[in-house]
Amino acid sequence: MTDNNKLPLVLEPDALESILASDDSASLRERLIIIDLCNPQLYRQVHVPGAINVQPHLMVAGTQPARGKLPPISQLESLFSELGFTGEEHFIVYDDEGGGWAGRFIWTLDVIGHKKYSYLNGGIHAWLKEGHPRESRANERTPSACSLTIDDSVIASSDFILETLDNPEFTIWDARSPEEFSGEKVMAQKAGHIPGAINFEWIRAMDPQKNYRIKEGLISELDALGIRKDQEIITHCQAHHRSGFTYLVAKALGFKRVRAYDGSWSEWGNLPHTPVAQ
Repeated sequence: MTDNNKLPLVLEPDALESILASDDSASLRERLIIIDLCNPQLYRQVHVPGAINVQPHLMVAGTQPARGKLPPISQLESLFSELGFTGEEHFIVYDDEGGGWAGRFIWTLDVIGHKKYSYLNGGIHAWLKEGHPRESRANERTPSACSLTIDDSVIASSDFILETLDNPEFTIWDARSPEEFSGEKVMAQKAGHIPGAINFEWIRAMDPQKNYRIKEGLISELDALGIRKDQEIITHCQAHHRSGFTYLVAKALGFKRVRAYDGSWSEWGNLPHTPVAQ
């Protein structure tokens, strides 16, 4: 495993430790950017050697009502400039909560057209519980000047969803809780779900018994619900945080066409013209 293009989308902790320790991987390590999306307090205590802490608010617009929407491109350029991004790097991404923010970061990489990335399976939970090397010193990279462009093919807007509601080639994967999906738990002016959406809560896609790795056997479980690989998937939650993980999972399972609705329910449930089912 000496070429960054050969790193898998889902990278096991043992494989990353080998990369960090092996003399044969020196050239690969030079091209790696390890992104830690954990709580800053945890990062200060312990993290994967070489990892750089990124706070999730830097990836979102942060404006009401849809705080999770993609931020202005200038904000993304500032973030990736601080990371010393040139376009040649391979990102390895992890968090401390099962993959939500890590998946959101990977979606952001897709948004800027960068396809070299891996998810550390199980995140910091698996890394620490399985005894891999750790460090506590903060890491930084030399900033770069970068100019980014947006790839709309991985983004679903509310207008796009309205246009495809009756199209059988599209499936909406709602990653929220069953209570939010049914409307029992109200998180916007309107409660319920997008008509035709299928609910599969994000935590159901992770395995706590295996240190929060992506759960095995998901293909058949999703297929039984109607979330199938031959369709284009649009995933969302309340603010495209939890659905960061389901976006990642769909890609890891081999779904070829995946979009995320960054406005999510915080936008859909507050728009006056959007239909709602319960």
